[in-house]
Amino acid sequence: MPKRTTRALRIAATACTLVLAAACGSGGDTTRAPQGFTVPKLPMQRTLGPGEGQVDVIAWAGYAEDGSDDPKADWVHPFEKRTGCTVHTKIAGTSDEMVSLMKTGQYDTVSASGDATLRLIAAGDAAPVNTALVPNYRDVFPGLKEQSFNSVRGQMYGIPHGRGANLLMYRTDTVRPAPDSWSAVFDGASRYRGHVTAYDSPISIADAALYLMSARPSLHITNPYALDEHQLAVVVELLRKQHQAIGEYWSDYQKEVTAFKSGDSVIGTTWQVIANLAAGEKAPVKAVLPKEGATGWSDTWMVSAKAKHPNCAYRWLDWIVSPEVNAEVAEFFGEAPANAKSCALTTDPHFCATYHAADETYYRRVHFWTTPVKQCLDGRKDTVCTDYAQWSRAWTQIKG
Repeated sequence: MPKRTTRALRIAATACTLVLAAACGSGGDTTRAPQGFTVPKLPMQRTLGPGEGQVDVIAWAGYAEDGSDDPKADWVHPFEKRTGCTVHTKIAGTSDEMVSLMKTGQYDTVSASGDATLRLIAAGDAAPVNTALVPNYRDVFPGLKEQSFNSVRGQMYGIPHGRGANLLMYRTDTVRPAPDSWSAVFDGASRYRGHVTAYDSPISIADAALYLMSARPSLHITNPYALDEHQLAVVVELLRKQHQAIGEYWSDYQKEVTAFKSGDSVIGTTWQVIANLAAGEKAPVKAVLPKEGATGWSDTWMVSAKAKHPNCAYRWLDWIVSPEVNAEVAEFFGEAPANAKSCALTTDPHFCATYHAADETYYRRVHFWTTPVKQCLDGRKDTVCTDYAQWSRAWTQIKG
């Protein structure tokens, strides 16, 4: 098995809300995004010129492998040989770190998650992307194009890389009957007191909000990332109640595998790759997408507005989402690939089915991570929503 570093702490405390990020931006002309924040008007690259000889990349571990961890996982050297662009990779551990690194202007491209993309757009740190210069974009699944976390008014700000859902995993020898609802880890969590687990991040507040969308319709939550003060207070109260049943929060997925193998954890949130690893190590587990749906994540390769090597950056974007490479990265990392043609190229012929890569009906039930902002993302104009800074403070209080 290849060594994989967790997507741990990808959504740590946010230092700057979108509103503040916009204020920190490059200034000049702006436009108003439907998501409610201000977007600097930045030029978009129109043509692809000669490569500049290098590209400086910020990536999640596993996204820009050069064979040093696993000789079979190397999509850097073939790119360098083909394009003449030497790849310099900076591995980031959190979305906040990615945002901070992009602000330095020292990097050309970043594999940003949905909780970072809007911050980068609002701050003017990510440039609009000309998808015509990325031929492999045409084969990206439609469900990943022009989404609220990677575009503004139909203008893409990056190239989708992959996606996944946050699932409910349980031990089949302990949790009976088999759960089909998030109620098992919220209102019913006390049944497994001391053995419930949850992802350790403020964005996990959205998991509870998603559950309350159906469990408490009187709250009128329609978007788990758009909570007003009252809604957030109710969600926090539910999470405080859940905290009494938590054995441990997880951020390192190998540790979650170990916890489920030992029985220290018997039920909680997970990713498909973790469920696969746990089952592969003989843990009696199953993972389900509960009837309420789920939150999830999708990563996007963005180009810095200050890129010193934009032509090599565009070549990297096209390379990393090409069918062959996207298939290799998806299998190595453990996520659904973005390129539809990748599914015919995975070594495991069932890989895309396992990760529901082509199942748009499945992903329509997934609410992808989006940074909460004061402008309500559900369209409400008569109230102010809570932002990520408030979520971060609330998460600290929940954990005590």
